[in-house]
Amino acid sequence: MIPAAFEYHAPTSIIEASALLARLGEDAKILSGGQSLIPLMKLRLANPHHLVDINGIPGLSFIREAEGFLRIGALTRESDLDESELIRTRYPLIHDTSQVIADPVVRNLATIGGNLAHADPANDHPAAMLAAGAEIVAAGRGGERRLPIESFFTGPFATALKADEILTEIRVPVPTARSAGAYLKVERKVGDFATAAVAVQITLAANDRYWAGTPAIRTVHLKTSIGGRSRDLTVCSGTHHVRGSMRLFFKFIKGRVLFEVFGAELTTATGECGSCGARGPVAETVVYVRAPGTIVRCRTCEAVLMAFVTVRERTCVDLRGLARLEPA
Repeated sequence: MIPAAFEYHAPTSIIEASALLARLGEDAKILSGGQSLIPLMKLRLANPHHLVDINGIPGLSFIREAEGFLRIGALTRESDLDESELIRTRYPLIHDTSQVIADPVVRNLATIGGNLAHADPANDHPAAMLAAGAEIVAAGRGGERRLPIESFFTGPFATALKADEILTEIRVPVPTARSAGAYLKVERKVGDFATAAVAVQITLAANDRYWAGTPAIRTVHLKTSIGGRSRDLTVCSGTHHVRGSMRLFFKFIKGRVLFEVFGAELTTATGECGSCGARGPVAETVVYVRAPGTIVRCRTCEAVLMAFVTVRERTCVDLRGLARLEPA
């Protein structure tokens, strides 16, 4: 397929790009990685009369921590996120997300700024950034402004960016020592858009105690994003010991959120009953659901392993019946 005719513009500064966008109005589209826009143009589902290519603007590709934030330039490629040691070791939620976006060829060209500005609810970064509590930095003729991610997305393929504004930076709060995150995506095939996906950022309360090998978890706060909408959950687990890594516990929780929201039978962990020692896939042990809660029983001795109860739109999870949690 061949796109319709268009005029190409290559500004070398944000000021020049902003002036172009203001003058050209709705007839113009910004080109960064082009991995969403170009296919739409080839199918003639998008027919901009002007393309404003911002790849020649210096200073928009970086990954660094500064002023209490992880700061990511809008032109940072997905492959840069995937390969960044800082992202891999400190921001597992973002690292998870970058690994499942399309394929390596696309990730070499696609930018995180373009992904977010496109505002496709089936994309991966919007959910991850909602869960991470990110901020968007936009620049235009009126100067620079910072937008909470919750107010940045105004609808499918729609954002709060003004006509002359460019998304220049994404800022994610630096995580505390008692936090981590993960992203899970259910897809028909590798590289596809998500059939269902959930992003989870977990922060332990200040009075929680855990140590290497045997974490003891009492209260966990989750910020999740599902289908483009953010949601807060509180996981109340008494004093629950998990044999293995904290990461494993996070994998179980994000699988549980998917199970509740989409009704998907996702086996992300194996549980061991604290009463009889029987082991089995946790996600397959649900025997009945009584609104507004879910009870999970051991198939062997029928002891209650988990209880999920929703009170005033907040979900509490009691995991005290589980002796341990391990990979399925």
